[in-house]
Amino acid sequence: SECSLGSACRARDGTMWFPTIAGVASVDPAKLKPNPVPPPVAIEAVLTDGEGLNTNGLRTTWPETVNVPAGKERLEIHYTSLNLSSSARARFKYQMEGHETGWTEVNDRIVRYSKLPPGHYRFVVTARNEDGLWNRTGASLGILVLPPFWRTWWFLTIITLFLLSSVIGLVHYLSTQKLQRQLARLRQQEAVEKERGRIARDIHDQLGANLTQLSLLGELVESDKEDPREVEAHARQISQAARETTRALDEIVWTVNPSNDTLEGLINYICKYAQDYLAIAGLRYRLEVPPQLPATPLPPEMRHNVFLAAKESVTNVVRHAHAASVWIRLRLDPNRFTLEIEDDGRGPGDIQSKAHRNGLRNMRKRMEDVGGEFTIGPGSERGTLVRLTAPLGKN
Repeated sequence: SECSLGSACRARDGTMWFPTIAGVASVDPAKLKPNPVPPPVAIEAVLTDGEGLNTNGLRTTWPETVNVPAGKERLEIHYTSLNLSSSARARFKYQMEGHETGWTEVNDRIVRYSKLPPGHYRFVVTARNEDGLWNRTGASLGILVLPPFWRTWWFLTIITLFLLSSVIGLVHYLSTQKLQRQLARLRQQEAVEKERGRIARDIHDQLGANLTQLSLLGELVESDKEDPREVEAHARQISQAARETTRALDEIVWTVNPSNDTLEGLINYICKYAQDYLAIAGLRYRLEVPPQLPATPLPPEMRHNVFLAAKESVTNVVRHAHAASVWIRLRLDPNRFTLEIEDDGRGPGDIQSKAHRNGLRNMRKRMEDVGGEFTIGPGSERGTLVRLTAPLGKN
């Protein structure tokens, strides 16, 4: 044998001899058997950004799954294995199922992950003893990395519903706007057709009748040319018919001119018409109108109906009231205007019976068609007072 003082000796047959206090001990390596017991494996701790999620110090087992809060970027898993013969020779294998496709073999007892995507994972670790025997079961732990709130199902559902509602709302808005534009064009076309029809009726009823009268009067002048008095009478009638034709043509031109679709244009034309008509009739008149009239826009239909109602009122004063004076007043309110036509004639008499006459009924109908009001009653002292009220700010 080969021996040295104070150290182990190897015999020729391979036996190892060791000096001890109690004597000499021998070990035959040929008779040694490999360790058949796999080492136990345990997960000790899980840390996120240096803070422990849980610890196994006071627990016998880990929960099946641990939750990693959203926003935590660094995950550390501490594990260990029991090896009494040689802890330095312990080897480990780990795998993060769902994130890694293979096993990683290391000597370290710590594994680190950075920025694991949100999801479900399972961490599995196993160890081997000094003779290379692996623990087939190992230790495992479920890990749930929670997503930030903007990646949660309820937030994504809300965003999806919001976007879907926005798309539906936008499509509905665009469709509605398109339909409204089409409806506005149809209404405009209808208004144009209605206005053309009204102009055609006015031309036929007023100009046509006056021109027919002028033609007949011209024929009468031709037939009565031998009688100077008859010719003179016919001439006066022709002159009057010509003035009425000119006035009717002027009204038609004023009505179709869109630049007159204002409160100022309406009141100025009514005052001009009343001045000319009352002056020819020989009646005194007084106009009480604000010096500055607002250029508030008025729909053509309102302007036309209010003028015809005012024209009918002035005509009734001249033809039926037997008055000497007429007052025309304009009262302005924030949302409406009122035109008053008052005379000092015989008075309205039985208002209820007059309300059924065609002229008064037409005046009331015209004002109601534009959302206004028509009233007739006694004047402040005597005579008749007509009020025409119409709204402002409605196109």
